[in-house]
Amino acid sequence: MLKVQNYINGNFHDPLSDEWLDNYCPSDGKIYGITPNSSREDVENAYIAAQSAFPVWSQTTLEKRSQILLKISELLENNLQEFAAAESKDNGKPIHVAKSIDIPRAASNFRFFAHAITQFSSESHHTTGENAINFTLRQPLGVVGCISPWNLPLYLFTWKIAPAIAAGNCVVAKPSEITPATAFLLGKLCNQAGLPKGVLNIVHGLGKTTGQAIIKHPDIKAISFTGGTKTGTHIASVAGPMFKKMSLELGGKNPNIIFADCDYNNMLETTVKSSFANQGQICLCGSRIFVEASIYEKFKEDFVNKVKKLKIGHPSNNETDIGAIVSKSHLNKILSYIDFAKKNHNILSGGHVVSIKNYENGYYMEPTIIEVNSNDCDLNQEEIFGPVVTIIPFEKEDEVLQMANQVKYGLSATIWTNDLTRSMRLSHQIEAGVVWVNTWMLRDLRTPFGGTKASGVGREGGFEALRFFTQSKNVCIKY
Repeated sequence: MLKVQNYINGNFHDPLSDEWLDNYCPSDGKIYGITPNSSREDVENAYIAAQSAFPVWSQTTLEKRSQILLKISELLENNLQEFAAAESKDNGKPIHVAKSIDIPRAASNFRFFAHAITQFSSESHHTTGENAINFTLRQPLGVVGCISPWNLPLYLFTWKIAPAIAAGNCVVAKPSEITPATAFLLGKLCNQAGLPKGVLNIVHGLGKTTGQAIIKHPDIKAISFTGGTKTGTHIASVAGPMFKKMSLELGGKNPNIIFADCDYNNMLETTVKSSFANQGQICLCGSRIFVEASIYEKFKEDFVNKVKKLKIGHPSNNETDIGAIVSKSHLNKILSYIDFAKKNHNILSGGHVVSIKNYENGYYMEPTIIEVNSNDCDLNQEEIFGPVVTIIPFEKEDEVLQMANQVKYGLSATIWTNDLTRSMRLSHQIEAGVVWVNTWMLRDLRTPFGGTKASGVGREGGFEALRFFTQSKNVCIKY
């Protein structure tokens, strides 16, 4: 049994209330560990540790902070196998995905911000005729809260804590209670890397207990959250009146727009990935596929044939394309949409749970393609967050643009066309924080990331993250 503990002030602790949550393995449905359900008192202890560490850490040289983050990055790479196995078991994703994407990206996050903080500059302005100079100080906020989701557990956890620490803050962080394993293991590496006690504190538990204690804490200066829009709305309602800084990366219902003049084979291969990577449990997945009418029937046939070849299996199998859904409750949520589709739309492929030999109690389901007759239906308006996509034809550019934007979300979009003018025109007009043209999920860590509308507020990534985790102060000197 894996016993996850809180990481506070460089040490590991049981929750003060001795309250625990069962940790289920998605691949077989069995309990394989326990996780703290931390109380307000646990969060307070984490805050005290962070606040005590802040005066020294905030004055630590950029070079020293950079060295420690680089060491954490190296340790993650050296322990790739252990972390990938833990992530796969905890989340249900194929282990080869965790080894090639999740853990390497977590290491890259630390490495990127280790270098970025040494290049993070401020501005100065000479006021002509006044013999004055204005310059901007960028100072760490203090103690900040970071709350991350279950779909890319370590990947998105480090995406928050790395820039926060690099900028000189101390952190109280909560990973998802569904996938706590790699965040727990990370604490051990932080100690090995020489991260001072109290700079990073990891408290585990439910959103309504542990998460609520973090966002309500009067002295935690900022909240960086990735997760569902409903939870983000609640966080904003609590943290907003307290004048905390907030970065909220929320849900998505992303359009994948396919024009007839695209590079068809590349589009088809990538669309399979953008539909079903990580069992469709990525906020950037292109879950609404719009196909130009002249190639719609061909695409439908080819897409269904390719998706049917995807191998559903145990995450430890290197040949597995589709692993387990993260939890039984989430699987049931996805299946409720399938039940709706059966009554109202045309299921072209999939739609059933799958029984894997020797793992019959695991949370497996087929990748599902649904042909819908309207963009207004729930399947095209609500975030399902699973291996389910819809397809619908369009005739004209204006028509598909209207459908793409006719949703409350605005996180990302993908456009497939070889018409440069069209790609530029649509990139300007689509309401999304990220637009990919003839590709998907190609990320440069220097670029800002975030959404519009109900997909969130604020931006993460690159210097945008360092700006979020610092406050600017103008100094004017007359000489």
